[in-house]
Amino acid sequence: MASCDFFPDAGGIRPYRYRDGVLHLLDQRLLPTEEVWLEYRDCQGVAEAIRTMVVRGAPAIGIAAAFGAWFAARDIQAENFDGFWREFEQACATLAATRPTAVNLCWALERMKSLVRANALQPTVNLKIALEYEALAIAEEDLRINRALGRHGEPLLADGARILTHCNAGALATGGYGTALGVIRAAVSAGKQISVYADETRPWLQGARLTAWELQRDGIPVTLICDNMAGWLMAKGEIDGVIVGADRIAANGDTANKIGTYSVAVLAKEHGIPFYVAAPISTIDLTLADGSLIPIEERGEREVTHSGERRLAPEGVAVRNPAFDVTPARLISAIITEHGLARGDYRTRLAELVAKGR
Repeated sequence: MASCDFFPDAGGIRPYRYRDGVLHLLDQRLLPTEEVWLEYRDCQGVAEAIRTMVVRGAPAIGIAAAFGAWFAARDIQAENFDGFWREFEQACATLAATRPTAVNLCWALERMKSLVRANALQPTVNLKIALEYEALAIAEEDLRINRALGRHGEPLLADGARILTHCNAGALATGGYGTALGVIRAAVSAGKQISVYADETRPWLQGARLTAWELQRDGIPVTLICDNMAGWLMAKGEIDGVIVGADRIAANGDTANKIGTYSVAVLAKEHGIPFYVAAPISTIDLTLADGSLIPIEERGEREVTHSGERRLAPEGVAVRNPAFDVTPARLISAIITEHGLARGDYRTRLAELVAKGR
């Protein structure tokens, strides 16, 4: 069986590589102090990489899941379609269960399943070849989508703007360019002087470990702050705008993103600062009427009580660890997609943008 190579955004930051039928993932748990690439050759390994945050960020999770589905298909021995489909659907269900909030995960898997259903009369060997190329297509498209998204969003950022971002919605969270950071990169490429405040983003510290690392490598001025410093800086007039990514956007514009995003949006509204969401249309879930229906992943207590092996909290203390929160559409100034902006009547405009992408 032929196998393809893909090295996204050559020369730039990227969270994965694909070569000789092997997916290489940059272990984001070890950044910024270590850059370690791990190899994956089967569906179960990719599922574990997603679950344990080796790879994270909604678009990057979707890409990894697509390769995981391809690995599952490659390993299926059934020669008739019914047998192939049963095993493939089960593998996709395993991948889908790893992170419930990020809709790009299910979007990518549904795209892989749709390809199988549409080619049910083909020999299974042909299905396997087609699925590898579909995973590659999803990966390549993400780079183009993020660059288009950046072009639509950069006019919103004025020359000299000081932008706050939350978590990491950059190259590491996508196919190699970024959503929120993609808009910032596009503004810098357009010649604008942009500086960034990156908040630390407890408990995984994606802002401190990943966003600051990315922006430093790109030569974009970045200042790291603790999560509880944003309101003070807004009050002092030191932040001109906020831009974040998204893991799922409901039909009315309510947006799930990394825990703490809602607090930042409330602060931005109080201080009259624009709050932008940058996400591909694959993140828009028109099946959910509003954000109350978005499933919110709860993760283990150790992420809160420990830093590495060091305990930070008393033994036996009760812990809550929701990984995401939901920002109501009324707090969002605009949603930036690869097909344009949504403002105001989000329900109508988001439906239009999704239709444009079909």
